[in-house]
Amino acid sequence: MTKPTVDLRAQKDVTAGLLFGLLGVLAFSFSLPMTRLATRELDPTFVGLGRALLAAVLSICLLALKRQPIPTRDQWLGLSLVTVGVVIGFPLASSWAVRFVPSAHAAVINALLPLTTAIGGAFANRQRPSALFWLAACGGSATVFGYLFITNGITIEAGDALMLIAVAIATLGYVAGGKMSRVIGSWQTICWANVIAAPFLVLPVWSRVAMFGIQASPTSWGAFLYLGCISMFLGFFAWYRGLALGGIARVSQVQLVQAFLTVLWAALLLGESISPLMIAAASLVVMLIFVARRAPIYETQNVHTKAQPT
Repeated sequence: MTKPTVDLRAQKDVTAGLLFGLLGVLAFSFSLPMTRLATRELDPTFVGLGRALLAAVLSICLLALKRQPIPTRDQWLGLSLVTVGVVIGFPLASSWAVRFVPSAHAAVINALLPLTTAIGGAFANRQRPSALFWLAACGGSATVFGYLFITNGITIEAGDALMLIAVAIATLGYVAGGKMSRVIGSWQTICWANVIAAPFLVLPVWSRVAMFGIQASPTSWGAFLYLGCISMFLGFFAWYRGLALGGIARVSQVQLVQAFLTVLWAALLLGESISPLMIAAASLVVMLIFVARRAPIYETQNVHTKAQPT
């Protein structure tokens, strides 16, 4: 029996995708602590939608500077899903969630995102991840949940439901964005999604400013600027590039380390503690990500075509 040939180009794409994905995760890992800092003095709806409006302004400038062509009619649907998922839905729901619960507690729920993204990506791209992949993915998610449960506990809070909604909506945006990035490019995808959202953001943001004002400390405004410029803009350049290169199911698993990074930044910024258990759990997650990286994912064209590993 002959051994299957190794697609070196595909392996390089997966490696590059994981690196871009990790860069995106690093950017996103600050989002919940920064959101909690911003919402201490600023209205949560203003923070959730205002940061998207700021990103939309940056997106319009970049698209005009690069003279990007307007997306086709078929591409608008995919971009609209990105808009609903990551430009409006997740920021708004998570901004209100961390108003009720600490950012570390919110990270418990957010730890579902890598697994839900892998499931959504496999379904959308007609892929069949191997049993080893699912074992590593579920093991990584269980490790994150176990660590956060031991250190923070899980109680039913108003923020829990909001974070579950945020995860579900973000999954939609990640999967749609990963697919669109293969068509029009990674930074173009998030920029056009931000542009689509802009007309729907101006009135709500303005109304919240009129109702609650925008008086806040430099710390809160600095957190808000991070959310608009990095979490909603530059971070997605790397994240969607990673999903496009390495595949949604596989690259989504690097987001398992986001919970640990979030707790780390929360410790530094908000005074939460770091334990040896965190280091041990994070090490196990990294090992499981490596296993998921090596596990085969099969492409299934249709029921009459034999699945091919990637």
